Amino acid sequence: MKLYYSTGACSLADHIVLEWIGKPYTTQRVSREERASAEYKQKINPAGAVPVLEQDGWLLTQNAAILNFLADSFPQAKLGGDGTPKGRAEVNRWLAFVNSDVHPAFKPLFGSTAYLDDAVAIEKTKDTARKSLRALFERADAQLAGRDWIAGQRSIADPYLFVTLRWAKGQNVDLAGLDNLATFFARMEADAAVQKVLADEAA
Repeated sequence: MKLYYSTGACSLADHIVLEWIGKPYTTQRVSREERASAEYKQKINPAGAVPVLEQDGWLLTQNAAILNFLADSFPQAKLGGDGTPKGRAEVNRWLAFVNSDVHPAFKPLFGSTAYLDDAVAIEKTKDTARKSLRALFERADAQLAGRDWIAGQRSIADPYLFVTLRWAKGQNVDLAGLDNLATFFARMEADAAVQKVLADEAA
């Protein structure tokens, strides 16, 4: 398997999951310029985005699809729930929460305000985004009360949540008082596989 990723992108979640699984894989770092190229869009991903997972010539896009594929392909890693339909639904509930609610809420902080020529409007839009993210992270913090992992046991949802927390810290989102999230973040940072992936992506 081969993962196409970009440093700082949500593909970090897939990279961590691959490391947790512990099976051989390779990676290819893709720059913003490479993602925008006609060649990349034609051969790898028409959306010009990462992550992309390649297996035996088959290319899979979309983070949630890749993460679920990995969980299903390597059930021994136990990253897709407790083996029950309810357990899997809980994993996908929180994966969807991060993928569909939290991740898109960062758009104003990642440059989607570039079309605005009013500095006041830009800052107001960013401030609104930070407040929305605070509310979303409060929900995640409440879910983590009494739990080590967002879905109850370690799963494909956890690395994605970790990625968004890294973004939040970099974008000055208020995380004060969210002690359960802080504990979760520290647990992820202390994980040997996570440390290896972060070092590899920083190299």
